[in-house]
Amino acid sequence: MSMHVDFSPLLPLWALALAGAIGLLLVSWGWWGRARLWLRLVPLAALLLALANPRLAEEEATPLNDVAVVVVDESPSMGVGDRHQQSEQALAGVLERLRKLPNLDVRVERYRSTPGRDEGTKLFSALDHALADVPRQRLAGVVMITDGQVHDVPDRPELGAPLHVLLAGHKDERDRRLVIEQSPSFGIVGGSTALSFRVEDPGHSGSAEVTIRRDGGAPSTVNVPLNHSTRIDLPIEHAGPNILELQAAAASHELTLVNNRAAVAVNGVRDRLRVLLISGEPHAGERTWRNLLKSDPSVDLVHFTILRPPEKDDRTPLKELALISFPVRELFEERLHDFDLIILDRYRRRSVLPAMYYRNIVDYVKGGGALLMAVGPEFTWPDSLYSTALASILPAAPTGQLLEEPFTPRITEAGRRHPVTAGLPGGDSDPPHWGRWVRLIGSQATPGSIPVMDGPDGMPLLVLNRVGDGRVAELMSDTIWLWSRGWEGGGPQGELLRRLAHWLMKEPELEESQLTAEIRGDRLQIQRRSLAKGDVEVTVTAPDGSERKLVLADQGDGREIGRMAVDQPGLWRVGDGQRIALAASGSLNPIEMAELRATPAKLKPVVKATGGGWRWIVDGLPEMRRVSVSGATAGSGWFGFRTNNDRLVTAVRDIPLLPSWSLMLFAFGGLVLAWWREGK
Repeated sequence: MSMHVDFSPLLPLWALALAGAIGLLLVSWGWWGRARLWLRLVPLAALLLALANPRLAEEEATPLNDVAVVVVDESPSMGVGDRHQQSEQALAGVLERLRKLPNLDVRVERYRSTPGRDEGTKLFSALDHALADVPRQRLAGVVMITDGQVHDVPDRPELGAPLHVLLAGHKDERDRRLVIEQSPSFGIVGGSTALSFRVEDPGHSGSAEVTIRRDGGAPSTVNVPLNHSTRIDLPIEHAGPNILELQAAAASHELTLVNNRAAVAVNGVRDRLRVLLISGEPHAGERTWRNLLKSDPSVDLVHFTILRPPEKDDRTPLKELALISFPVRELFEERLHDFDLIILDRYRRRSVLPAMYYRNIVDYVKGGGALLMAVGPEFTWPDSLYSTALASILPAAPTGQLLEEPFTPRITEAGRRHPVTAGLPGGDSDPPHWGRWVRLIGSQATPGSIPVMDGPDGMPLLVLNRVGDGRVAELMSDTIWLWSRGWEGGGPQGELLRRLAHWLMKEPELEESQLTAEIRGDRLQIQRRSLAKGDVEVTVTAPDGSERKLVLADQGDGREIGRMAVDQPGLWRVGDGQRIALAASGSLNPIEMAELRATPAKLKPVVKATGGGWRWIVDGLPEMRRVSVSGATAGSGWFGFRTNNDRLVTAVRDIPLLPSWSLMLFAFGGLVLAWWREGK
């Protein structure tokens, strides 16, 4: 309970001030006339005091406890070494000491990083959350139990109370880390891009061995100088993410190996897909290929049709011909490897190409090129391309049979799992909801090839195969153009040929044998494509190096899918024993794991500005004591918490200090006395 004098004026303040000013003028005029000044001041003062209405206020208030906040850092960096154990022991000791202090409420706020978000350690955000309902005048002090790696330290702290820091970890820790300095976000397929990095090892010199792995493949090593930038070239070998992993060799007595690793993802983009289309003769389906390839803006098409083969030579002089001569040597010797795909559409051996150029095509395919053959009746003739060097790489051999009657193309069992034909619109029913074709060239699939579509009696219709580093496809009919004309309802001609061309050119999304991983929200989604049936188990390696097993469920269409919760930012690795897939949660190189050495440097400015103190946990816990608002809040071996003496007012009562009638009587008496004395 407390009492104090308050005023409740009977007049507005401006009126009260005006009355006082007029009274002073009158008093001053009387003083000029040699009147007694004090006799006139007494009634004036009494009158003004009566108008000011002085009152005696009495408050009833309840003292409020001050609040101390303990913020515990539970970010991933606190899992290094024995920091977590230090933190828990320090928390127990701090709570024991604080609860012994009088009039103090203690709050504990544990900070955990948000899974999948690369935001670093935000202890001051956690502190704001803990103080959301606490007035700052009640805050006695804050204790942060952390390794000092805090990423939201304010430039101008406005705590209004001391900040004390207890550091987990050990002095003079050694931690080597690999830092990516510069990396591009994309590159052109077939080219390369520059990457710079450095291996930081403060206080040490020499070199370190760095292991480099591209897309989870075989590793290579290089020695680089410590604490200096190193530049390497990253070849862009395929479209989509090209991931480069780097890992520095461990140093002696190193704190952790987690940040010895780093990864870079460079998205490969194709400049343009170069396609060479050669039609052996004009026919109804020729325009289908041309229109399809011309409609794709990413395709650069070169198209030739053989209109004048050697057997049609009528001895017309060349200068009188309007036809462009077929640039055989330029295409099949000088520029053959400039093309991503070669399409031979109803082409046959007609003495246009020498035998050596067919061998060039074979070498082109084995070296990584792509060949698509769409055949017609000419494939059953003696001068078919199967009588050339191409026979060694073709996935189907002619049997001499020619079926010329309507039939409905069907997807084979293998085709239902192959990305070229799996899920084609209208193909899941039996028979498919497609228009019929009218010609099928009899053939037999060669060993190792994959028929993904067939016709009557299981005769191969579309056959795929891998040869060396390249790919080959054979379409055993020349009547797919009926789909584009809408005959009997047509079919997915455009989608089928687009998928086929992109599979041949090794576009990642059309790979029939692949393993992919993707972060969606807080889940890791893994997809494996395979022609083999059944569930499969994969090994998932988290960013911290821990391994987990996950079973992928067979979806029946060539895909096995599984999902797993993501609880760490960084690079996740998935392996099935043959392939490796990588997925990044947040940043590939998270801030949280970049610098792991315990240090007071980041928090020292705030500690100094607020009058707090800091101490290594391994040196023992300091004493905790209450201090006055104006006193020191930290010293050698102790942390102070302010005594704010805040109160909650529950009731206020006030009574007049003097009755108004007594003040008025006093003022009237003063006037009478002044008149009497001045009248003598």
